[in-house]
Amino acid sequence: MSTSDQDQSVDTPIPAPDVDTAAEVEAETEVEAEVEAEGEAEGRRLTPRQARRLRIALSSVGMVAMAVVLGLRIASRSSVLVVGVYGLALILCGVVIELSRNGRTRLGSWLLAVGLVAAIGSDWLLIP
Repeated sequence: MSTSDQDQSVDTPIPAPDVDTAAEVEAETEVEAEVEAEGEAEGRRLTPRQARRLRIALSSVGMVAMAVVLGLRIASRSSVLVVGVYGLALILCGVVIELSRNGRTRLGSWLLAVGLVAAIGSDWLLIP
């Protein structure tokens, strides 16, 4: 044993914690409830990984939907314009999937929304 160990006594009592009053306990409980409510609100947001997976899933569903519509439109009237519009929509869905995989989910979301609206609008306006 060193001299510093010998200076400290082994049986030193630990001081008792301060007794809180009822008002202090109630105030602490309210603060804890507010912190839990904020934590629950933050828990509702998607993590970046969940957001990427959601965008990839939405893009995949959009790609399948565009492929089905392309097949139906070619069956009813085959046109280069039909293939062009829906082919570009399919390419756009693939680009959005790659953007989402690389962490550019907001850009991918905007491109997906604008691109699909443009494809549907051009189908309605341009293709007889």
